[in-house]
Amino acid sequence: MHTLRARRCWMFDMDGTLTVPVHDFDAMRRELGLPSGVGTLEGLAALPLEERERRRVLLDEIGWRYVAQARPQPGAIELLGTLHARGARLGVVTRNARRNTVATLEKIGCARWFAALDVATRDDGPAKPAPDPVQRLLAGWGAAPADAVMVGDSLYDMQSGRAAGATTVLLDPGGASEHRGLADHCVNDLSELLALLS
Repeated sequence: MHTLRARRCWMFDMDGTLTVPVHDFDAMRRELGLPSGVGTLEGLAALPLEERERRRVLLDEIGWRYVAQARPQPGAIELLGTLHARGARLGVVTRNARRNTVATLEKIGCARWFAALDVATRDDGPAKPAPDPVQRLLAGWGAAPADAVMVGDSLYDMQSGRAAGATTVLLDPGGASEHRGLADHCVNDLSELLALLS
């Protein structure tokens, strides 16, 4: 874990990583009229342009409803505070909309650690699992992938971080995620990750 301690650029997924998971993606797909088993953004991308835009607005509205339910993941505030105190660069890489992301970070008490330019959302260009959002943050920081860590709880997080050349950390509370093979490190919770950095 000494390699993690040396990293100066940390990127975090938001929903389910910095927050306690609340999103019901199956229900979201049903409301959006998308087939099961596909990502919401991928499902929308397959639609004709006019219909895609209409449902994209609905997706933003659905996401806004979840903001009120947002709670910080145990250990998130302590981890971010410690990394900030050590001088690390901190960013968010999320498939959520910018308005929802900013409001959620405020709600969970974590907004203070993320500059606006260090928050990459689906409104900013290609989203995870593409490496683009991780690469954009690194370019803005003038940093190399070898100095970066991507922390998340999903396949998309691991794919995006790995494709960008960052070290990947999977938050896997149950210890049984099928995506563990794509992670360089797996932790049960963020407090465990913080302990590894001590």
